[in-house]
Amino acid sequence: MTVDPSAETDAIFAPVGDLGEYLFAAVGDPAELTGRLCAIESVSGNETVLADAVVAVLERISAGPGPDLEILRDGDTVIARTNLGLAERIVVAGHLDTVPVEDNLPPVRTHMSGDDYPDDEVIWGRGACDMKAGVAMQLSTAAALTSPNRDVTWVFYDHEEVDASLNGLGRVSRNHPDWLAGDFAILGEPSNASVEGGCNGTIRVDVTTTGVRAHSARAFMGVNAIHAAAEILTRLAEFETGTVTVDGLDYRESLSAVNIRGGVAGNVVPDECVVSVNYRFAPSKSAAEAESFLRELFTGFDVVVTDAAEGARPGLDRAIAQDFIDTLGLSPAPKLGWTDVSRFSALGVPAVNFGPGNPLYAHKSDEHVRVTEVEQATATLRSYLQGR
Repeated sequence: MTVDPSAETDAIFAPVGDLGEYLFAAVGDPAELTGRLCAIESVSGNETVLADAVVAVLERISAGPGPDLEILRDGDTVIARTNLGLAERIVVAGHLDTVPVEDNLPPVRTHMSGDDYPDDEVIWGRGACDMKAGVAMQLSTAAALTSPNRDVTWVFYDHEEVDASLNGLGRVSRNHPDWLAGDFAILGEPSNASVEGGCNGTIRVDVTTTGVRAHSARAFMGVNAIHAAAEILTRLAEFETGTVTVDGLDYRESLSAVNIRGGVAGNVVPDECVVSVNYRFAPSKSAAEAESFLRELFTGFDVVVTDAAEGARPGLDRAIAQDFIDTLGLSPAPKLGWTDVSRFSALGVPAVNFGPGNPLYAHKSDEHVRVTEVEQATATLRSYLQGR
């Protein structure tokens, strides 16, 4: 695979002036809009300029031929929703922030070739797939919906790529849960323009062994806590995780040691060793059930939970979700990683991941999204939401 982002004529630069007008001028072309969104740097904590521009775009969309949008804001999270009194409401959400820039701004529109890319045109740059292409899909669809068949809530939120306590979607779910009410939610995370339903839950625990310090020349006077950790690793190595079917999707679980730390000095027998373990569990389990499983697995050791997040059932047994699957004409797959669909699930809203971009390129220096995929995902979402 090769990328040539060097052509000066392909570089995309945001203007100094009205960024709302700059973005609105491209709402009819989601690929062009993706590049323009990428040109507005919005690393986590620096989303205000982009959030302001998105508000300006939504105000222009609301003034157009489509339904009025009620625009709400909490910090740098922006909500826009129709209030037509229709029977169902769809929530479509995407985050505005990116991970730090890595010599991949300004963005460019270029070509990529290789085994997976037979000279495909791409938007290359930070945030291209994670997830400004998804935000472009949202804004382009919102502008095109003159007669939606369902009420729609558009969510553009901040601080997704950093500590969960800062997450804008989580903040709104605590401060204004009614803003996120709906019958079904679509999160625009990159999923190759296919549906990835729900998500696995995740829990991390520290499993600790204790010993007695001693001089390593007289190790017989101590008890080596690192040696004692061998039993923890043996239990992990011998345990076989399974696959759990939830709402017709097969969620593969995983159980891994992700960190080990211990030792005092090069001549001291250590008196403590900590093994950090991450368990990715199917959304049919709760975080409490996952914790109980880990405590039983590591019976005899001190176990402390350091982080946990519930999974999310995809809700594909509901007619409103099946209608979306039928619109795509593709078979859904399970989301094995954790995403913010879990926050919707906690509010009682079934959710799926659907957005342009290959998640394997998220956060990489060669982050990019195929032009055809942005266009395809936008057309699919519009077809699902547009009145027939």
